[in-house]
Amino acid sequence: MAIIDSVTLEVADTAAAARFYAAAFGLDSQLRLRASEAPSTGFRGFTLALTVSQPSTVDSLVGSALEAGATALKPASKSLWGYGAVVQAPDGSIWKIATSAKKDTEPATRRIDEFVLLLGVADMAASKQFYVGQGFTVRKSFGRAYAEFEAGSGRVKLALYRHRALAKEVGVSPDGTGARRLVIGGDAEPFTDPDGFVWEAAVPASTL
Repeated sequence: MAIIDSVTLEVADTAAAARFYAAAFGLDSQLRLRASEAPSTGFRGFTLALTVSQPSTVDSLVGSALEAGATALKPASKSLWGYGAVVQAPDGSIWKIATSAKKDTEPATRRIDEFVLLLGVADMAASKQFYVGQGFTVRKSFGRAYAEFEAGSGRVKLALYRHRALAKEVGVSPDGTGARRLVIGGDAEPFTDPDGFVWEAAVPASTL
């Protein structure tokens, strides 16, 4: 089964981005940074999501992200599905922090349960079929609206949304131009998917 080991964000200032992510989320090596001046405007077509166990963890991570320089796109709030918020990092990437729980059941923590990469796609059926062909196993699917794949031994879970629906979900315009500023690292040979997202063979973190 295919897996995702890491995602690499291409940023103008790697040192500043590293400081932000250390302060905001304390992420492990599933998130990497690479210097790039490639032009990019508007929505880049993807969102990174952190799934946590309870609302207090959402509040803690969102609070530290805002203190470190993030911009709030959707303040933390309750919904039918749980509790969550959306922020935009100084490098322009969009992060959703959410839980399916509506109340706390344990002392506050900053534990992240899942790291999810949400890709906005133009044709759900075609993109889902493409990734199945690359060795991914569908975990759940809702018609042409959403598809989620098994993470297996990978540290990042992959999910697909329709492009416009994903932009609406995170509170931004669906329009955007230029580079994605995202490279996905997995265990397959390098390829580019139907929506222009670039994959490369993941390099062990110790060699970076």
